[in-house]
Amino acid sequence: MAGPIRLLLPRSCRSVRRIDARFVICARKTARLVEELRQAQWKPSPKTDADVECESLSAGRMDKPYRFVALRKEKATRRTGSRGNRAIPVIRNQPIQYRVFVTDMSDPIYFVVWFYGQRGGAENLIKEANNDAGLAAHPSNRFDVNGNHFQLAMLGYNLNCWLMLFNREPQADATELRHTTLATARLRFLFVAAKIWRHAGRTGVSYSDHYEEQGVFQRLMDRLRRVAPRGDGYAPVMVPALR
Repeated sequence: MAGPIRLLLPRSCRSVRRIDARFVICARKTARLVEELRQAQWKPSPKTDADVECESLSAGRMDKPYRFVALRKEKATRRTGSRGNRAIPVIRNQPIQYRVFVTDMSDPIYFVVWFYGQRGGAENLIKEANNDAGLAAHPSNRFDVNGNHFQLAMLGYNLNCWLMLFNREPQADATELRHTTLATARLRFLFVAAKIWRHAGRTGVSYSDHYEEQGVFQRLMDRLRRVAPRGDGYAPVMVPALR
């Protein structure tokens, strides 16, 4: 970019800097910032969904410069024109779309953009913990009581995540596993219609004929029964084991 852009970082970012953590913030596109973007030196951006990218350092109102990362994408606006009796698409203009981030990360631009994009998944997980695990239902005005409630809610949430890992297909790639929400897991594996029976010294469980997940549930229970200590950890119950 042509010159330094002054930016007042929020207090939370200053706190993040004090504890030596990294941050990526979406910058508000002010008139000054847009003008700087128009004068910037852009280069192709093959690893993002944008056309070109650029970066610069800004002095800001802090005691050190911070890195600006920007993406530019041109979107063609298609309108309908006419040629005789035949309608044809006509490209009238190409509006420019900017995305600008300020960060203290030194990673490549595509990684910074990817890292920022992960916030959406994190927000969905927080929403699920609040609504399904009861994280937002603070039971008391005392901090220590609410802290205990928080720990128990997160324990239940994490146990559900581990339960779904035990129920994966044997050859599943850990990077491609889809998240199963706590509400869905309850309906499939917890709130199950069944009958406990005892006969001739044996005890068993019979499931309803309408329970569609009976085979998957039985596989999950068999794997849980095979969990056994080995050395400082536990022996894997399927191959390959997740690392």
